[in-house]
Amino acid sequence: MEQSAIWGIGTAVPAYRLDQRDASFRLKEALKEDPDLARWTNRIFTQCGVESRYTCEPDLLEPADRCRYISVSSPGLVPTTEERMAVYRKEAFPLALAAAKRALSDGGVRPGEITHLISVSCTGMYLPGLDAELAWELDLRAEVKRIPFTFLGCAAGLTAIREAARIVGHEPDAKVLVVAVELCSIHIQPSFDREDLFSAALFGDGASACVVAASDGGQRGMFELLQSTVMMLPNSSELMQWSIGNTGFRLRLSPKIPGLIAEHIRSAYRAFWGEGGLPSLWAIHPGGRGIIDSVQKAMSLSDSQAEASRTVLRDYGNMSSATILFVLDEIRRRGIQVREEGIAIAFGPGVAAEFIRFRYRP
Repeated sequence: MEQSAIWGIGTAVPAYRLDQRDASFRLKEALKEDPDLARWTNRIFTQCGVESRYTCEPDLLEPADRCRYISVSSPGLVPTTEERMAVYRKEAFPLALAAAKRALSDGGVRPGEITHLISVSCTGMYLPGLDAELAWELDLRAEVKRIPFTFLGCAAGLTAIREAARIVGHEPDAKVLVVAVELCSIHIQPSFDREDLFSAALFGDGASACVVAASDGGQRGMFELLQSTVMMLPNSSELMQWSIGNTGFRLRLSPKIPGLIAEHIRSAYRAFWGEGGLPSLWAIHPGGRGIIDSVQKAMSLSDSQAEASRTVLRDYGNMSSATILFVLDEIRRRGIQVREEGIAIAFGPGVAAEFIRFRYRP
């Protein structure tokens, strides 16, 4: 099997920045008739580990009484699923394209060299799809193999990297472009239900991309991809769900998820890594503050080992499948001067835990 590596990474976010304190204040104004819920909402928005996020939807920066996405008093104004998918089709592609171009440039790879394109998203759909539009706009070869990953949730970015590494392992000349884009904010629900408010506090929009190709043992490849696996955590199938309704996709995240991860992550890690010591680098998908806390405590990690994930959560929120490459990009920004072993972990519906063992090469 050919050893593979990530040659280049690119990220992109929309133009509109959501300040968490401002969003919390606007919701408190909308909830002034229900002070208990207003206090709970403020606590969630201020304690979930997010300080800012980005959105493609400027309407979300409007005061609560004028924002269509939380217009409870005027339900006829709330964007329908059809309207939200129109926003997705308009906004997802340019964001994905920007991330893809940056990844190609960062890896020193020409578009014509790409043999496989894996596109990842769970927040929208249309045909011809994102993969076809990227192939056309990037001027990829006509015979590029397109592999769309849809509705695999937050873990899908790591799933795609795992699949890219598998392709390169069997086809040493392959160069795989992975592109993930998520517009989570267009699915904010017109509801003051606590689960909906938690999602509204946590998720943001973004795109990320990487090029996976054979590692030549020299300068090409900052993250050498080693072993990988995926494990289903027991008794967890109902804890993370998407459903499609008349006002977009509704996400259900059980508050039991951090406890489930805390209970099983150490044994799942040992089954994958073995009984040796812990790696020094940790790329934990920042699905929420509670998830990072659970992994850090269960694995006895230092604050510095969890810092890259906390930084991405603080500055961007949870961007579903696109987020893990933001974390890997944050790790390499930290000026590491020596080769170090690491592990990337992400959690998706199932609940499934994706693991990739990597070696960072400065």
